Amino acid sequence: MTGEAAAETGWAKINLALHVRRRRADGYHDIETIFAFADFGDGLSVRAADDVTLTIRGPFGEGLPADESNLVMRAARALAGAHGVRVGAALTLDKRLPVASGIGGGSADAAAALRLLNRYWEIDADDVALCAIAATLGADVPACVDSHTQRGDGVGEELRTLEGDDVRGKAVLLVNPGAPLATGPVFAAWDGIDRGALAFGPPLAAALAGRNDLQTSAVSLCPAIGTVLNVLAAQPGALLVRMSGSGATCFALFDTDADAEAAQSAIAAAHPGWWAAAGRLR
Repeated sequence: MTGEAAAETGWAKINLALHVRRRRADGYHDIETIFAFADFGDGLSVRAADDVTLTIRGPFGEGLPADESNLVMRAARALAGAHGVRVGAALTLDKRLPVASGIGGGSADAAAALRLLNRYWEIDADDVALCAIAATLGADVPACVDSHTQRGDGVGEELRTLEGDDVRGKAVLLVNPGAPLATGPVFAAWDGIDRGALAFGPPLAAALAGRNDLQTSAVSLCPAIGTVLNVLAAQPGALLVRMSGSGATCFALFDTDADAEAAQSAIAAAHPGWWAAAGRLR
Protein backbone atom coordinates (compact mmCIF):
# COMPACT_ATOMS: atom_id res chain seq x y z
CA MET A 1 0.00 0.00 0.00
CA THR A 2 1.26 3.50 -0.76
CA GLY A 3 0.20 6.98 0.19
CA GLU A 4 -0.96 9.82 -2.02
CA ALA A 5 1.37 11.66 -4.36
CA ALA A 6 3.65 13.82 -2.25
CA ALA A 7 6.70 16.08 -2.38
CA GLU A 8 9.84 16.88 -0.40
CA THR A 9 12.70 19.40 -0.57
CA GLY A 10 16.40 18.63 -0.70
CA TRP A 11 17.41 21.57 1.49
CA ALA A 12 20.65 23.34 0.56
CA LYS A 13 23.43 22.29 2.95
CA ILE A 14 25.94 24.85 4.25
CA ASN A 15 29.16 24.19 6.14
CA LEU A 16 29.43 27.15 8.49
CA ALA A 17 32.91 25.89 9.35
CA LEU A 18 34.94 22.94 8.09
CA HIS A 19 38.12 21.79 9.81
CA VAL A 20 40.14 19.03 8.16
CA ARG A 21 42.10 16.99 10.69
CA ARG A 22 44.13 13.75 10.59
CA ARG A 23 44.27 11.38 7.64
CA ARG A 24 42.67 8.04 8.52
CA ALA A 25 43.82 4.53 7.67
CA ASP A 26 40.95 4.25 5.16
CA GLY A 27 42.33 7.19 3.16
CA TYR A 28 39.67 9.68 4.29
CA HIS A 29 40.30 12.60 6.61
CA ASP A 30 38.60 13.23 9.91
CA ILE A 31 36.66 16.47 9.72
CA GLU A 32 34.86 18.72 12.16
CA THR A 33 32.05 20.78 10.70
CA ILE A 34 28.92 22.72 11.54
CA PHE A 35 26.10 21.84 9.19
CA ALA A 36 23.31 24.34 8.60
CA PHE A 37 20.52 24.27 6.02
CA ALA A 38 18.81 26.96 3.98
CA ASP A 39 15.03 27.01 3.60
CA PHE A 40 15.25 26.36 -0.15
CA GLY A 41 16.64 23.61 -2.35
CA ASP A 42 15.83 20.98 -4.95
CA GLY A 43 12.27 19.67 -5.28
CA LEU A 44 11.40 15.96 -5.30
CA SER A 45 7.94 14.56 -5.98
CA VAL A 46 6.49 11.06 -6.33
CA ARG A 47 3.50 9.38 -7.92
CA ALA A 48 2.39 5.81 -8.34
CA ALA A 49 4.29 3.52 -10.73
CA ASP A 50 5.04 -0.16 -11.21
CA ASP A 51 8.79 0.34 -10.75
CA VAL A 52 11.10 2.93 -9.24
CA THR A 53 11.96 5.53 -11.88
CA LEU A 54 13.52 8.98 -11.90
CA THR A 55 12.92 11.96 -14.17
CA ILE A 56 15.12 15.04 -13.82
CA ARG A 57 14.21 18.57 -14.84
CA GLY A 58 14.99 22.10 -13.67
CA PRO A 59 17.66 24.72 -14.38
CA PHE A 60 20.53 22.44 -13.30
CA GLY A 61 19.09 19.12 -14.45
CA GLU A 62 20.62 18.89 -17.90
CA GLY A 63 23.09 16.05 -18.30
CA LEU A 64 22.50 14.48 -14.88
CA PRO A 65 22.09 10.69 -14.96
CA ALA A 66 18.66 9.40 -13.98
CA ASP A 67 19.82 5.79 -13.77
CA GLU A 68 20.93 3.62 -10.86
CA SER A 69 24.06 5.74 -10.37
CA ASN A 70 21.97 8.70 -9.18
CA LEU A 71 21.89 9.06 -5.39
CA VAL A 72 18.11 9.47 -5.44
CA MET A 73 17.72 6.09 -7.13
CA ARG A 74 20.27 4.52 -4.80
CA ALA A 75 18.39 5.89 -1.79
CA ALA A 76 15.09 4.56 -3.10
CA ARG A 77 16.52 1.10 -3.78
CA ALA A 78 18.24 0.99 -0.38
CA LEU A 79 15.07 1.97 1.49
CA ALA A 80 12.94 -0.51 -0.46
CA GLY A 81 15.47 -3.28 0.12
CA ALA A 82 15.74 -2.60 3.84
CA HIS A 83 11.97 -2.77 4.33
CA GLY A 84 10.87 -5.30 1.74
CA VAL A 85 8.96 -2.82 -0.40
CA ARG A 86 7.73 -4.40 -3.64
CA VAL A 87 5.84 -1.47 -5.18
CA GLY A 88 7.25 1.28 -7.38
CA ALA A 89 7.47 5.06 -7.32
CA ALA A 90 7.84 7.53 -10.17
CA LEU A 91 10.16 10.20 -8.82
CA THR A 92 10.68 13.63 -10.38
CA LEU A 93 13.65 15.76 -9.33
CA ASP A 94 13.48 19.51 -9.96
CA LYS A 95 17.17 20.40 -9.85
CA ARG A 96 17.31 24.01 -8.63
CA LEU A 97 20.73 23.97 -6.93
CA PRO A 98 24.03 24.09 -8.85
CA VAL A 99 25.78 20.74 -9.28
CA ALA A 100 29.19 19.98 -7.67
CA SER A 101 28.94 23.19 -5.70
CA GLY A 102 29.61 22.38 -2.04
CA ILE A 103 26.00 22.68 -0.85
CA GLY A 104 25.17 19.00 -0.78
CA GLY A 105 22.77 18.82 -3.70
CA GLY A 106 23.12 15.09 -4.34
CA SER A 107 23.25 14.25 -0.63
CA ALA A 108 20.26 16.46 0.14
CA ASP A 109 18.30 14.88 -2.72
CA ALA A 110 19.08 11.39 -1.42
CA ALA A 111 17.92 12.37 2.06
CA ALA A 112 14.77 13.90 0.59
CA ALA A 113 14.10 10.63 -1.23
CA LEU A 114 14.42 8.71 2.05
CA ARG A 115 12.00 11.05 3.85
CA LEU A 116 9.56 11.16 0.95
CA LEU A 117 9.42 7.43 0.25
CA ASN A 118 9.33 6.63 3.96
CA ARG A 119 5.99 8.43 4.00
CA TYR A 120 4.78 7.42 0.57
CA TRP A 121 5.44 3.72 1.10
CA GLU A 122 4.06 4.05 4.66
CA ILE A 123 7.19 2.51 6.18
CA ASP A 124 7.20 4.82 9.22
CA ALA A 125 10.92 4.36 9.92
CA ASP A 126 12.38 6.82 12.44
CA ASP A 127 15.33 9.14 11.79
CA VAL A 128 17.79 6.69 13.34
CA ALA A 129 16.79 4.01 10.83
CA LEU A 130 16.84 6.48 7.94
CA CYS A 131 20.29 7.75 8.97
CA ALA A 132 21.62 4.19 9.03
CA ILE A 133 20.62 3.83 5.37
CA ALA A 134 21.84 7.36 4.62
CA ALA A 135 25.32 6.53 5.94
CA THR A 136 25.70 3.90 3.21
CA LEU A 137 25.06 6.55 0.54
CA GLY A 138 27.57 9.27 1.46
CA ALA A 139 29.17 11.14 4.35
CA ASP A 140 26.84 14.17 4.17
CA VAL A 141 23.59 12.25 3.67
CA PRO A 142 22.88 11.52 7.38
CA ALA A 143 23.07 15.23 8.25
CA CYS A 144 20.68 15.97 5.40
CA VAL A 145 18.03 13.59 6.77
CA ASP A 146 17.17 16.01 9.58
CA SER A 147 18.40 19.11 7.71
CA HIS A 148 18.82 21.30 10.80
CA THR A 149 21.91 22.73 12.49
CA GLN A 150 24.26 19.98 13.69
CA ARG A 151 27.91 19.34 14.35
CA GLY A 152 29.51 16.60 12.26
CA ASP A 153 32.65 14.66 13.16
CA GLY A 154 34.37 11.58 11.72
CA VAL A 155 33.83 11.97 7.99
CA GLY A 156 30.75 14.04 8.83
CA GLU A 157 28.46 11.18 9.80
CA GLU A 158 28.95 11.44 13.59
CA LEU A 159 26.25 13.97 14.37
CA ARG A 160 25.30 15.85 17.50
CA THR A 161 22.94 18.71 18.25
CA LEU A 162 24.61 21.92 19.35
CA GLU A 163 23.34 23.78 22.40
CA GLY A 164 21.88 27.21 21.78
CA ASP A 165 21.13 27.21 18.04
CA ASP A 166 21.85 30.88 17.42
CA VAL A 167 21.83 30.60 13.61
CA ARG A 168 18.31 29.25 13.02
CA GLY A 169 16.29 31.95 11.29
CA LYS A 170 19.37 33.94 10.24
CA ALA A 171 19.15 35.41 6.76
CA VAL A 172 21.54 33.73 4.32
CA LEU A 173 22.71 34.43 0.79
CA LEU A 174 24.34 31.73 -1.33
CA VAL A 175 26.40 32.70 -4.37
CA ASN A 176 28.06 30.45 -6.93
CA PRO A 177 30.25 31.81 -9.77
CA GLY A 178 29.01 29.17 -12.19
CA ALA A 179 32.03 26.89 -11.93
CA PRO A 180 31.53 23.27 -10.83
CA LEU A 181 34.32 22.05 -8.58
CA ALA A 182 34.91 18.39 -7.71
CA THR A 183 35.81 17.51 -4.14
CA GLY A 184 38.79 15.25 -4.98
CA PRO A 185 41.03 17.88 -6.57
CA VAL A 186 40.28 20.35 -3.76
CA PHE A 187 41.39 17.84 -1.12
CA ALA A 188 44.43 16.96 -3.25
CA ALA A 189 45.45 20.63 -3.36
CA TRP A 190 45.00 21.13 0.41
CA ASP A 191 48.35 21.70 2.16
CA GLY A 192 47.74 18.95 4.72
CA ILE A 193 48.33 21.13 7.77
CA ASP A 194 46.13 20.39 10.78
CA ARG A 195 45.27 23.85 12.11
CA GLY A 196 43.38 22.67 15.18
CA ALA A 197 40.00 21.76 16.51
CA LEU A 198 36.63 23.35 15.90
CA ALA A 199 35.18 24.84 19.07
CA PHE A 200 32.00 23.55 20.67
CA GLY A 201 29.22 25.81 21.92
CA PRO A 202 26.66 27.92 20.06
CA PRO A 203 27.12 27.41 16.31
CA LEU A 204 27.52 31.04 15.25
CA ALA A 205 30.27 31.72 17.77
CA ALA A 206 32.00 28.45 16.91
CA ALA A 207 31.76 29.21 13.19
CA LEU A 208 33.08 32.75 13.59
CA ALA A 209 36.08 31.35 15.49
CA GLY A 210 36.53 28.60 12.93
CA ARG A 211 37.46 28.36 9.26
CA ASN A 212 37.09 26.30 6.10
CA ASP A 213 40.38 24.48 5.62
CA LEU A 214 39.56 23.74 1.97
CA GLN A 215 38.92 27.35 1.01
CA THR A 216 42.51 28.23 0.09
CA SER A 217 42.97 25.18 -2.12
CA ALA A 218 39.60 25.73 -3.77
CA VAL A 219 40.49 29.33 -4.58
CA SER A 220 43.78 28.16 -6.09
CA LEU A 221 41.84 25.90 -8.44
CA CYS A 222 38.99 28.32 -9.08
CA PRO A 223 40.03 31.96 -8.52
CA ALA A 224 36.44 33.10 -9.08
CA ILE A 225 35.68 31.82 -5.57
CA GLY A 226 38.01 34.46 -4.17
CA THR A 227 36.14 37.11 -6.13
CA VAL A 228 32.80 35.88 -4.75
CA LEU A 229 34.15 35.96 -1.19
CA ASN A 230 35.42 39.51 -1.61
CA VAL A 231 32.12 40.68 -3.08
CA LEU A 232 30.12 39.06 -0.26
CA ALA A 233 32.41 40.52 2.41
CA ALA A 234 31.76 43.99 0.99
CA GLN A 235 27.97 43.71 1.41
CA PRO A 236 26.45 45.82 4.21
CA GLY A 237 25.36 43.73 7.18
CA ALA A 238 27.35 40.59 6.35
CA LEU A 239 28.13 38.75 9.62
CA LEU A 240 29.97 35.67 8.37
CA VAL A 241 31.36 35.11 4.87
CA ARG A 242 32.87 31.77 3.88
CA MET A 243 32.98 29.06 1.24
CA SER A 244 30.74 26.04 1.86
CA GLY A 245 32.14 22.50 1.68
CA SER A 246 34.69 22.09 -1.09
CA GLY A 247 33.16 24.93 -3.11
CA ALA A 248 32.47 26.67 -5.31
CA THR A 249 29.39 28.06 -3.54
CA CYS A 250 30.02 30.74 -0.92
CA PHE A 251 27.64 32.21 1.65
CA ALA A 252 27.05 35.22 3.83
CA LEU A 253 24.90 35.36 6.96
CA PHE A 254 22.96 38.51 7.77
CA ASP A 255 20.83 39.67 10.69
CA THR A 256 17.99 40.85 8.45
CA ASP A 257 16.22 39.58 5.35
CA ALA A 258 16.43 43.10 3.91
CA ASP A 259 20.24 43.06 4.02
CA ALA A 260 20.41 39.62 2.37
CA GLU A 261 17.94 40.60 -0.34
CA ALA A 262 19.74 43.90 -1.00
CA ALA A 263 23.01 42.02 -1.34
CA GLN A 264 21.40 39.54 -3.73
CA SER A 265 20.06 42.38 -5.90
CA ALA A 266 23.40 44.18 -5.94
CA ILE A 267 25.32 41.04 -6.84
CA ALA A 268 22.83 40.03 -9.54
CA ALA A 269 23.20 43.46 -11.15
CA ALA A 270 27.01 43.45 -11.00
CA HIS A 271 27.52 39.74 -11.83
CA PRO A 272 24.58 38.51 -13.91
CA GLY A 273 26.35 35.23 -14.71
CA TRP A 274 26.51 34.17 -11.06
CA TRP A 275 23.86 32.08 -9.33
CA ALA A 276 22.51 33.60 -6.13
CA ALA A 277 19.68 32.62 -3.76
CA ALA A 278 18.57 34.24 -0.52
CA GLY A 279 16.53 32.80 2.33
CA ARG A 280 16.85 31.83 5.98
CA LEU A 281 18.56 29.03 7.87
CA ARG A 282 16.11 26.36 9.00
